[in-house]
Amino acid sequence: MPSPTEITVQQLSRLIGTPEAPIIIDVRIDDDFDQDPQLLPTATRHPFLEIDSLAPHLKDTHVIVYCQKGKKISQGAVAILRDLNIQAESLEGGHFAWRDAAQPLIPFNKIPHKNTQNRTVWVTKQRPKIDRIACPWLIRRFIDPTAQFLFVAPSEVLSVAEKFNATPFDIDDAFWGHRGNRCTFDTFLEEFSLQTKPLLHLATIIRGADTNQHELAPETAGLLAASLGLSRMYRDDISQLNAGMLLYDAFYRWARDATNEQHESA
Repeated sequence: MPSPTEITVQQLSRLIGTPEAPIIIDVRIDDDFDQDPQLLPTATRHPFLEIDSLAPHLKDTHVIVYCQKGKKISQGAVAILRDLNIQAESLEGGHFAWRDAAQPLIPFNKIPHKNTQNRTVWVTKQRPKIDRIACPWLIRRFIDPTAQFLFVAPSEVLSVAEKFNATPFDIDDAFWGHRGNRCTFDTFLEEFSLQTKPLLHLATIIRGADTNQHELAPETAGLLAASLGLSRMYRDDISQLNAGMLLYDAFYRWARDATNEQHESA
């Protein structure tokens, strides 16, 4: 049974991918990290002896800290944060417990370079519809909650990527783009090792809507209709992205928790 300042793997796994997800901090020492250079979804690394430096940025947040085994390093770091009035917990069993439960881990070398504000920066074409909303949703929910997205003229995507050290996605010939009959969303799932059952289910729906293959899943026509409606409602791409986050939150929770549920009329 976990202590009052611990969270179990199962409890944390239910929070990841949702708007209620906590901030996750990896405090493994370098030797331990080098043995397995992967992170829990959305986690960032930070030296455990400098954990107090994060306190001003963690006010009014829920924080999960983990080390290799969930013992002295993470529990000590949590104790320091709690002394600074931060709502913090350690992950029971640490990185090993998460790994051994076959929960998703993000390859650290696939995460793009972060800017001076510790944010990944991504760039794509203006006027997103499906893939260019779905991919930012995935990044913010599973990779980098603070990720920045730049929507620019199609002809300027690669130039903006070079000048602003941004990662281009969902454009022709980009690494983070379509591969064969697969969408960019599929590419993100593959490269970030996020091929969980609900995300793969969601990917099929996105692929069907994005490529007009509505026979792939019954929900594709609904996603297409909602996506086109959002594109008509918002002239500003960032406003459209922010609204689209709720749409994909709903589809993800359905794919994870409610695919067998039917509506019962009163």
